Amino acid sequence: MSDAHPYGDPTAPLSAVLAGLRAAGEPTRLRLLALLATGELNVTDLTEILGQSQPRISRHLKLLVDAGLVERQREGSWAFFRLASEGPGAGLARDIVARIAEREPVLAADRERVAEVRAQRDARASEYFKTHAETWDQIRTLHVEEAAVEAAIREAAGPGPFRALLDIGTGTGRMIEVLGPSADRMVGVDMSPDMLSVARSRLAACGLNRAQLRQGDIYALPVSPGGFDLVVIHQVLHFLDDPARAIRQAARALAPSGRLLVVDFAPHELEFLRETRAHRRLGFATDTVEAWMRQAGLHPEAQRDLTPPDGAGDKLTVSLWLARDPRVITDLPQSDPNRSVA
Repeated sequence: MSDAHPYGDPTAPLSAVLAGLRAAGEPTRLRLLALLATGELNVTDLTEILGQSQPRISRHLKLLVDAGLVERQREGSWAFFRLASEGPGAGLARDIVARIAEREPVLAADRERVAEVRAQRDARASEYFKTHAETWDQIRTLHVEEAAVEAAIREAAGPGPFRALLDIGTGTGRMIEVLGPSADRMVGVDMSPDMLSVARSRLAACGLNRAQLRQGDIYALPVSPGGFDLVVIHQVLHFLDDPARAIRQAARALAPSGRLLVVDFAPHELEFLRETRAHRRLGFATDTVEAWMRQAGLHPEAQRDLTPPDGAGDKLTVSLWLARDPRVITDLPQSDPNRSVA
């Protein structure tokens, strides 16, 4: 992985440091920084966790954003907040959080509430997946034709052969069906037992009995690091609280020179998907996904949008992002520092 500092230059001008310290120097704002260090959250989440009013939380967040300690990303009627990933306040925000005692009682209670809020959302999403496992592929009719998406996936992945393929959030196993025939080893991971049950039946029916299906957390993948030359995250990120963390986990699973292929929606404004389809995010901008890839130590290589045909305005655009692990394995002999040169 890259040796570059993950948040850019860790130093900052005096004015930026003073502004950041003034903004952070208040109990609620310090708690907000500590919470946002655990992942992206929106105002509703933070209001529920801290037990304070929405206007008060919004005012504190604005001060932190203005000081460059926190970033705000608008998605439809929601806005997500996270610690700054670049700029002079990025390193300062993390330095401040790192200096707070891990066992501080107030922050420990906040972290417990974060876990409760996320567990409630996970339970709702799991129930949705359980209810719709059998018809999951039909649900994807919201976007451009699946045949076009899968053709683009095959093109981005290349013909193979792949030594090892990892499908994160495998669902019904469709990506293993699409890419598995070119892979020597196939692993699919999903949290939902119902989805995995459907995937096992489907993969057995199409002769891919060698595929390994594992129940596991996308944020703590049950696979060895550095073992896969192709990792796919297909239509998963929009369900997640912390997509950047999922990309970091995917990067960790890559072998040197391995590639990560992410497929998801471009930004859109279909708010009903949050309530009826358990979507957490309304698509992703290319610069956002590529920034997450770079922060995970990967080099973005390609991006493609599959837009609906004219007259299909109710369909969503699907985006593909491809990145590579920059490490290289060589079979050339290592130089011997003690060897004399003629």
